[in-house]
Amino acid sequence: MYTWGVSKARIISFLNQKGGVGKTTTTVNVAAGLADKGKKVLVIDLDPQTHLGLHFGVEETATSVYDLLMDASVTLEQTVVKARKRIDIVTSEVDLAAAESELATHVGRHDLLSRKLQPVIEKYDYIMIDCPPSLGLLTINALAASKELIVPMQTHFLALQGVSRLFETVSILVGGLNPDLRVTGVVLCMHEKHTNLAREVVSDLQEFFEASRDQDVPWRNCSILDPPIRRNVKLAEAPSFGQTIFDYEPRCAGANDYRKLVESILAADPANQSTAEVELKMTSEPAINEVS
Repeated sequence: MYTWGVSKARIISFLNQKGGVGKTTTTVNVAAGLADKGKKVLVIDLDPQTHLGLHFGVEETATSVYDLLMDASVTLEQTVVKARKRIDIVTSEVDLAAAESELATHVGRHDLLSRKLQPVIEKYDYIMIDCPPSLGLLTINALAASKELIVPMQTHFLALQGVSRLFETVSILVGGLNPDLRVTGVVLCMHEKHTNLAREVVSDLQEFFEASRDQDVPWRNCSILDPPIRRNVKLAEAPSFGQTIFDYEPRCAGANDYRKLVESILAADPANQSTAEVELKMTSEPAINEVS
């Protein structure tokens, strides 16, 4: 678990319990966009589907996140592979699917990743974790290690209900493990803004977030991050070439959307929000000593 102010790195988990919503695509292209901004980024693949490495054109590596979690002697530095300028990755493997049961009786199984990250935190501006589409032990490790959560989703039927349940479950799962975890925002992927369904889902999400502003919940400052990522065939094609969207087609709609999304994520730093809240509280509270 991390406490605010311990390191410069923003540690962000990308999570949705539903698969196929653009989670890995978002993780990869946000990482690439941040690197283009001069940020040093580490990306960790906790999904047994192993798609993150494919997006970067990285084949199987000698050591993976499975070794990192299962072998106490393996350090994070031993698993890191350079994927791009300013981007390091830790790949996954299909055996990671067995880690849930293999770690079930392991002492300290909930914060294995957090402890392995400690020695490298100061090397990075951003550490991004691509979570599996489930709420099991791997995801708990990601959330215990993270400062922030971003939820990629599609504006489909019952999407709001799914997000609401995810937030509640995250709150329960994290509990005492990481009470400082904050939900930064939702990213709308494969978005078709002109459909009635999309407009209704966006409206419902906005109402849900506004209703949470005065509640003591991790998503109190959550918002829909701008812009929505439009449905774009180039985003689907890029991974087959082992490329990010900025490598593959840097002028397409998908690249433009992710470029702007990176700006929104840079601006949504919860550390800045926390400072602003403290300052607001200090200026709004009555000066007790001045009261006669």
